[in-house]
Amino acid sequence: MAQSLLDRHDVELAALAAAGGRREFGELVRRHGSAVRMLLRRMGAQSAEADDVAQDAFLQAFEKCAEFRGEGTFAAWVKRIAARLYLKRKAKDARYVAELEPEQAEVTVSPDAAGLVDLDEALKSLSEVERLCVSLCHGAGLSHPEIASAMNLPLGTVKSHVKRGLDKLRARLSGGGEPVGRAAHVV
Repeated sequence: MAQSLLDRHDVELAALAAAGGRREFGELVRRHGSAVRMLLRRMGAQSAEADDVAQDAFLQAFEKCAEFRGEGTFAAWVKRIAARLYLKRKAKDARYVAELEPEQAEVTVSPDAAGLVDLDEALKSLSEVERLCVSLCHGAGLSHPEIASAMNLPLGTVKSHVKRGLDKLRARLSGGGEPVGRAAHVV
């Protein structure tokens, strides 16, 4: 009896997809599609744009599936592809200038009845460049040098945006008290 797609590891599915296995790749999309779209929404994409970029990322991943070596997770690999595609789309629009801070609208983040704070709402309180840098670093797993290259920013600027963004998130998510855990757990 053939092994079910649900029982196969991502690395095995990716290898089968590289050999032309559309069903196997479909299983990878099913497993990781929502996480990719969530990352894109946290980076600032509207829902429809996140869906479009996620679809493009999975198409690109299917074409390059043979390059996935299993050294990291498939989810992280496809998130990096999606993040880079989103940044390219933003740059192509020519409306985005990374060096300029957009108007800083004051966003109030209030806990719900259970005392929980919505991370997506808290991310909206950051400037666009801070939100992108934090999302790329902690959501897509890109290193600071990779973010600097992708956004065409100096490395020190990226580090500053990540630190400033995380500091703002900690302050908002903690309600002004002690910082919430480590930065990697915030996003």
